[in-house]
Amino acid sequence: MAHRILIAKVGLDGHDRGIKVVARILRDAGYEVIYTGLFQTPETVAAAAIDEDVDAIGLSMLSGAHMTLAPLVVEEIRRRGSDIPVIVGGIVPDFDLEPLARAGIAAVLTPGATADEIVSAVAAVLHEEGGQVSQVTPKALPKIT
Repeated sequence: MAHRILIAKVGLDGHDRGIKVVARILRDAGYEVIYTGLFQTPETVAAAAIDEDVDAIGLSMLSGAHMTLAPLVVEEIRRRGSDIPVIVGGIVPDFDLEPLARAGIAAVLTPGATADEIVSAVAAVLHEEGGQVSQVTPKALPKIT
């Protein structure tokens, strides 16, 4: 059975072309993709992820609110008793990578990531054979111990 990935736009960011491309990339790679649409809240994303029994969550963040909203999604997922990994895609400055990792974000993909890099990062987060988070270009999350 294919892994199920929920992808969402959290907050007021209305730019959805990229997330639709990512949805297609993941679908073409064999994942089952659930797209929640625009203007979601951390609570609605968490509820949908639990209800849909997904294996991972992808958040598209282009508005600069990644440091506020992405950790809130992780917190809401954990509050509901789940450990579903959360991947962030979008415009994320280098200096935000370590705080995002500490907040529980599993991987970050930035503009310019190829289809192969996207699929590889998701596979790595899901511990699938051939997945490599280290190939998430141009930014890989630091190891937090």
